[in-house]
Amino acid sequence: MVTAPSDAAGPLAAHVWSVPMRTRFRGLDVRDGVLVQGPAGWGEFSPFWDYDVDESRRWWRSAHEAAVLGWPDPVRAAVPVNVTVPAVGPQQAHAIVTASGCRTAKVKVAEPGQSEAEDEARVEAVRDALGPDGAIRVDANTAWDVDTAVRRITALDRVGLEYVEQPCATVEELVAVRRRVDVRIAADEVVRRAADPLRVDLRGAADVVVLKVQPLGGVRAALAVAEAHGLPCVVSSALESSVGIAAGVALAAALPELPFACGLATVALLTGDVTSEPLLPVDGALPVVRPVPDRLAEVPADPDTQQRWRTRLAAVQAR
Repeated sequence: MVTAPSDAAGPLAAHVWSVPMRTRFRGLDVRDGVLVQGPAGWGEFSPFWDYDVDESRRWWRSAHEAAVLGWPDPVRAAVPVNVTVPAVGPQQAHAIVTASGCRTAKVKVAEPGQSEAEDEARVEAVRDALGPDGAIRVDANTAWDVDTAVRRITALDRVGLEYVEQPCATVEELVAVRRRVDVRIAADEVVRRAADPLRVDLRGAADVVVLKVQPLGGVRAALAVAEAHGLPCVVSSALESSVGIAAGVALAAALPELPFACGLATVALLTGDVTSEPLLPVDGALPVVRPVPDRLAEVPADPDTQQRWRTRLAAVQAR
């Protein structure tokens, strides 16, 4: 155990966890982070290692909110979710979707080192698993330029796409793509990695906004982003443990409207979890609950990783 920085609530007990991924995802083979306990419950601080100190401070504000302040009251008791399909072969993709019980799938495409044919085979397998009535969305994580995006979206839309998440890196590129395709465009990185997510001009760039609680600074901060942009929202995960996912569920449960399934069923991508009651979907939905991390002793980080997180916690609190 480490100790998180003190504040008005006093020192927060902090526990570093580490769990291997089932399949490499977002360039990660292992996911780790810190859980903090305060008067309102447990929060998670797990910024990816490519986030600098300033960006990571938002993740700390999210953990602090969860542990010290708690969350707004929900307006729904359960949240519909999609199954997330990593950059795997078609047979495995089909199996992941079939086993999930979800009617919406988010499929990773444009994985470095993979071909366009592999993307198409994966998406076709997902369509076969879902049947004609299921919804498919794809995520390129900013990998394409405008012309490539238009060409790839057109090809992948042969199976029918609900939307394409962040096909290009910039707002200007999203505007250009959106003018040339008939598929909805969802904005993710251009919002959550912006200096001020409230002030990103998405006019003409996006039909959907992806909200991730930790990168945006907490549930209340994410609700403010949703209100500022006035677009339909999808709440998605940052590959957290069930404690972190619970914050995403709290956000989705508090939004006035929730027209799309949310990308919060990602605990299944981990080989383990911090709780004996992981947040996994049942009939395509997650309940609005706060899991207790009663398995921290089973997912300890090694000493070097613990020290890295101590250093990171100190950095985000430095003034």
